[in-house]
Amino acid sequence: MDQTLHILGAGMAGSEAAWQAAQMGVRVVLHEMRPTTGTFAHRTGSFAEMVCSNSFRSDDDTQNAVGLLHWEMRAANGLIMEMAHKHRLPAGGALAVDRDPFAHSVTERLRAHPLISVEFGEVTDLPDSGNWIIATGPLTSGNLAESIRAHTGAEALAFFDAIAPIVYAESVDMSVAWMQSRYDKGETEEEQTAYMNCPMNRCQYEAFIDALMAAEKTEFHAGETAGYFDGCLPIEVMAERGRETLRFGPMKPVGLTNPHTGERAYAVVQLRRDNALGTLYNIVGFQTKMKYGAQTAVFKTIPGLENAEFARLGGIHRNTFLNAPTLLDAQMRLRTKPNLRFAGQVTGVEGYVESAAMGLLAGRMAAAELLGCTLPAPPPDTAMGALITHITGGAVAKTFQPMNVNFGLFPPIDARGGRKGRKDRYLAYTERAKESFQQWLAL
Repeated sequence: MDQTLHILGAGMAGSEAAWQAAQMGVRVVLHEMRPTTGTFAHRTGSFAEMVCSNSFRSDDDTQNAVGLLHWEMRAANGLIMEMAHKHRLPAGGALAVDRDPFAHSVTERLRAHPLISVEFGEVTDLPDSGNWIIATGPLTSGNLAESIRAHTGAEALAFFDAIAPIVYAESVDMSVAWMQSRYDKGETEEEQTAYMNCPMNRCQYEAFIDALMAAEKTEFHAGETAGYFDGCLPIEVMAERGRETLRFGPMKPVGLTNPHTGERAYAVVQLRRDNALGTLYNIVGFQTKMKYGAQTAVFKTIPGLENAEFARLGGIHRNTFLNAPTLLDAQMRLRTKPNLRFAGQVTGVEGYVESAAMGLLAGRMAAAELLGCTLPAPPPDTAMGALITHITGGAVAKTFQPMNVNFGLFPPIDARGGRKGRKDRYLAYTERAKESFQQWLAL
């Protein structure tokens, strides 16, 4: 029996899967089409390249489900979390990373592992034999996507994921903008430079909404539909839902006071630090499908950004994922071809951390199988267990959509010791999860 594990795709999930399997003593061949075959969203040939945001979101492992997922991945000696910590940027309570050094470090660590080899080039068909993990992510190539459809007999679903623009810090007018984390989170001077804030009064906000609504947008290709994931809506789609939507979403002014005026603005555009040097800031929540010329014109109406220079403008791409509850078993294997596992965003999880976590599980499960045993999924009261339970049977297949980790996926819990508030309830979720996850790791 061939004891080699092949992993298709070196994004977050594929990279983590390769690391976990190799650490268990299994020989791994990691297949990656970049840079031989590129995508419009990727800029490099590095593994685990961060295409959209540079944030892994909240790092709070007592009050936030994604922070708990961070904790579990660290406890499992996850490569992605190790490298994220190494290249961490100040971002208040969030885990933001310097994206290029992060990806470079992941690539170097994997290529240096004695049990991992890398083969570059596009794989266009699902393999018929061998042990494989398919972790091709939201930008699965068209040929491979067609092969997946042919083998599964089911249409892969699709939605559109949008990319936020990045601004050169030196081009922001700081006589208008100011540095502050919301609610003054961030204790050190470096953390206090995690966010820039651009204020708007009511007239400026209304004019911005008008410009946003009138801007020329990217058209969809024939046969494509705009089924957006709510966690990553283009800003203009949010605006279409109501003129006040943005002011209660990414442009909410709460927790921020303009030091130039001493007052709270009507709306605030936040920019989050995007690299260690502090030279780049991404516009928080401003994913967009506006055309480039329209983006420049609209975003320069924001006070403080009148002379902004953009290191990258926003974009939009198709995201392909499986109807996992129908197609995958509890070991993340394709029911009709159990030698094939799927991992990452293609399984219907959403987010860098969630993708890497599913790669971690797929890598461990596949390695265990090759070593002659079966590794059960983590209990559903853990963050990883809640996610894998959701995608392999917990979700309703008919209405299945991509999902971030959240406490709504966990089995209900009564707050321990009579604690009844939300803070106590979330703490109880995380305490229970950590205990269960440690027991699972002991397996």
